[in-house]
Amino acid sequence: MKKPTWDEYFLSIVDVVATRATCDRGKSGCVIVKDNRILSTGYVGAPSGLPECDEVGHLLREVKYEDDKLRQHCVRTLHAEQNAIIYAARYGVPIAGAVLYCTMCPCYSCAMMIAAAGITKVVAKNNYQASTDAVTIFKKARVELVIMNSHSPKY
Repeated sequence: MKKPTWDEYFLSIVDVVATRATCDRGKSGCVIVKDNRILSTGYVGAPSGLPECDEVGHLLREVKYEDDKLRQHCVRTLHAEQNAIIYAARYGVPIAGAVLYCTMCPCYSCAMMIAAAGITKVVAKNNYQASTDAVTIFKKARVELVIMNSHSPKY
């Protein structure tokens, strides 16, 4: 039996974390790691105490993507990356210099948060349809980005 690489190992944990997601439009997870130790996890879900998509339905808004197409986007929930960063901050866990593992390449807002938090590497299982701006942010902020698969989920 072949031992998984650290990237394979943590991406498999991302898949398990994603099973807690409460918006079926973006079942994604995130794990923040430093020195091969998990510091924080997050999944797509509403802020604590607020209603979840699986309880009250989606809160859809029309969003214009960088390809100039309008798409419906659920704004009821926080992204997995946002939740992982927020929970680390909430409990005083320093994440500067950490690696962030996620289901798909982070969006623009998440990329900004990741760079601001001092995370130095992002390993995404899949690409994402709106990732071009995120890639630019990561390059400028010197955050290494590894995308394992070119698959880009559509919602």
